[in-house]
Amino acid sequence: MTRATAVAHPNIALVKYWGKADRELNLPATGSLSLTLGIFPTTTTVELTEEATDQVILDGATLSGEESARVRAVLDLVRERAGTGAHARVTSTNTVPTAAGLASSAAAFAALAKASSVAYGLSLSDAELSRLARRGSGSACRSIFGGLARWNQGTSDETSVAEPLEWKGEDLAMVVAVISSARKKIGSRAGMNHTVETSPYFEGWVRSNAALVERASRAVAEADFTSLGEIAEMSALRMHASMLGAEPPVRYLTGKSFAIFDAVQALREEGLEAYASADAGPNVKILCRSREAALVTQSLRERIEDVKMHVANAGPGAYLLDEGERPSAA
Repeated sequence: MTRATAVAHPNIALVKYWGKADRELNLPATGSLSLTLGIFPTTTTVELTEEATDQVILDGATLSGEESARVRAVLDLVRERAGTGAHARVTSTNTVPTAAGLASSAAAFAALAKASSVAYGLSLSDAELSRLARRGSGSACRSIFGGLARWNQGTSDETSVAEPLEWKGEDLAMVVAVISSARKKIGSRAGMNHTVETSPYFEGWVRSNAALVERASRAVAEADFTSLGEIAEMSALRMHASMLGAEPPVRYLTGKSFAIFDAVQALREEGLEAYASADAGPNVKILCRSREAALVTQSLRERIEDVKMHVANAGPGAYLLDEGERPSAA
């Protein structure tokens, strides 16, 4: 097969990934744990061509510079393994705003890993796809899997992979509160590297977050929603604290972001259990039980104005589409 199309969804880390132990291999400074969402899919087609170079098209625009270089780097790994030098045309469509802190790169590189491996004739296991996706974007290794997944830190390219986790509790959901869809002024990679290099709090973040990964994994095994939610909110705030300690500070959260954190705390005090989280952007994600997602959304809308909210249940891992098939509805 010289053409393949794959779909992947963004994942939101409940225990965060922020900081690298190896930038070339995208090895993280600590492990992480995430929930793949059932909304905002990215669809990517990889087609081998006879052209002299790769072509990368995102939402109808041809990419250049760093964005296309990251795609070509993944294609080079696939070509090396497949034993061919054939170039490819990569056409990708996002349904989530790009570079707005909504995990668009996780979905994009998971879809790229799946589609490119098949287009170049490889048959890779999910673990191998996770490794490949990680080379494009660290968090993409988790979007290979549906539902909850843990990214094991590892010490090498072979050992730093994600794995699925089984959840036996009530169905999980996330309310995604979109404060802004604008592209971030400071990209995740730049913000991450700057935090590692200049924040006196980064080492404390690494030590504490590694412990939170283990605590969250136990909470998943025990289907303990309360503990998982408390850990998720704690991990997010600690991550942003490490950024605020950088010189100069890296600040993604806005006043409205913190207002949502406060509103979520108020919901808990009123007996509606939900927990807030945020990544490298102003947008806030609220973990809750699926059966209460509509009530959480309504309650937040009553408290916070001018914020778009989307409800996401747990989503699938990366999958292939047959020719002419469309992604399944969320």
